[in-house]
Amino acid sequence: MFLLHTNVFDKVLFGDHYYSLTEFLAKILLWDNKQNILVYDPALGVTCLKASPAITKIDELRLRRSPKDVLPLLEAILFSSDSTALIMPYVGAVAPDGEFNLLSEQDRNSLITLHRWSLSSELREKDSVVFLLSEAPSEVNQRLVSNPVIAAVEVPMPNLEERRAVVEKSDPSIDAGHVRLLSEQTSGLRAVQIAALLTPQKTDSLDDAERQVFILSLLGQSADANVRAEKLGALTRGMDVEQIRHLLNPSHPVAETQRSDTYSEVLTLVWQRKRELIEKECYGLIEFIESRHNLSAVGGNEDIKEELRQIAANIRAGDRARVPMGLLFVGPMGTGKTFVANAFIKESGLSAVKLKNFRSKWVGSTEANLEKVLGMVRALGPIILVIDEGDRAFGSQGDEDGGTSSRVMARMKEFMSDPENRGQVLFILMTNRPDKLDIDIKRAGRLDRKIPFFYADCAPDVESVLSALLQRYKVEHELVWERDREATSARLIGYSNADLEAVVLLANDTARSQSVKLTSELFASAISDYLPSRDQRMLEYMELLAVFETSRRALLPERFRNLPAEELSARLSALRTELGIR
Repeated sequence: MFLLHTNVFDKVLFGDHYYSLTEFLAKILLWDNKQNILVYDPALGVTCLKASPAITKIDELRLRRSPKDVLPLLEAILFSSDSTALIMPYVGAVAPDGEFNLLSEQDRNSLITLHRWSLSSELREKDSVVFLLSEAPSEVNQRLVSNPVIAAVEVPMPNLEERRAVVEKSDPSIDAGHVRLLSEQTSGLRAVQIAALLTPQKTDSLDDAERQVFILSLLGQSADANVRAEKLGALTRGMDVEQIRHLLNPSHPVAETQRSDTYSEVLTLVWQRKRELIEKECYGLIEFIESRHNLSAVGGNEDIKEELRQIAANIRAGDRARVPMGLLFVGPMGTGKTFVANAFIKESGLSAVKLKNFRSKWVGSTEANLEKVLGMVRALGPIILVIDEGDRAFGSQGDEDGGTSSRVMARMKEFMSDPENRGQVLFILMTNRPDKLDIDIKRAGRLDRKIPFFYADCAPDVESVLSALLQRYKVEHELVWERDREATSARLIGYSNADLEAVVLLANDTARSQSVKLTSELFASAISDYLPSRDQRMLEYMELLAVFETSRRALLPERFRNLPAEELSARLSALRTELGIR
């Protein structure tokens, strides 16, 4: 018996034809070496694809669908005939997961029947085989999943070569260079999804000429607009006007490196549809991150930027041995952790997804959600997985939730330390309370680099952040830092990056309302008007935690770089007492 799981409802491209997994098993794998091939779908009943004269109960099977009626008849066939193959899709509907005592009588009997088959030496001697198919192992009763005599086999998402074959099959006119680009762009998609995206579809909504005219109106009058419209016209068959308008919105230009490419809109379309498909398939548990700025848009933090640029260079070069397994961004709120993470994503050139709340109140759903996400992340690799507020996602453990948190943490640790993920899945975990994280998840081999973030503690550092903000928001100003330092940046020492951004926006709003450029007087007035909310002791505690966690002294500000460990521990202990933190 085999339990096939994960990508079991995809199409298999074999030779020049697509097969469902059930068809592939029956017609390609089993047809020449099995006398009888049966398929039992709980909704459709039993289909006999191949039968020897020895089978006498076929007519009875065709009239029944319920497992309580079908399984005894299938058992009679399996144990009375030789060389029989049984394929059972949607096995989770026959033997669903759950506590044995809480299952219905029918589900318990089905589970017992399948379990008994797995232990039968008679079945093995008859050269018979049973395939159980389920998209998620969590849907199937764990007595079957954990049964050592049932081989659980993951059917993976298509790899690069398989995606390349599907792209070439879908549109033979695509040149080799764009076959490679599309093969890379479609990572994480099933073969059937890739084929649906790239194979022109017939429709009665708009004919080819009408659709091409409409696409031309969206593309504008560029020199190669006709060629691009022809390509996109074939790929958007089956879409209505609004769908085409949504996908080809001219306010979203393609990447600079592809702008002159007649396939650039095709790649953009594929990327947008890929995002929609994967986010929907993962039930909204992950969200793709789009970053518009690289690390050059980050003010200050020169040591941190240099560290991240080196990691990004190793990623782009494909030097997996020099890429860390994960990064831990620590520091008080408002120090720019999220912005720097997004800029690093742009710098690295990798796709990135953000892990959203995957916890559920239903028994077993949290673990199933996590498995779904991790399976998709692995298929999308190389990729960056961002976990914001990591202390909330993985900080709580114990048995008050039935042990769910402990199981989630154990699975995350296993995934994060898998050496196969180095250079394929890079974790970025962000938190301002690393003391709430399980100590084992922070070790080298899971989160190799701990990067600390602090508030700017001198006027030049404040000015670096302010300059980046003024440039990002295109603020017209007359500020000269050396001249205006005492009235402006010197007063903002110790402010968070979020506070600095709020001051810049407030000052810009005042200047725009007066239709003048931003002056030092207006900027000083905005500083005086702005009231940051802060708990100094908690902020100090978060800063010291960042110092405690960092993996390199070179990343620390001068005031912390030579701080003795004993002094750091003593101050942390005192602050814990003052704040009532255990």
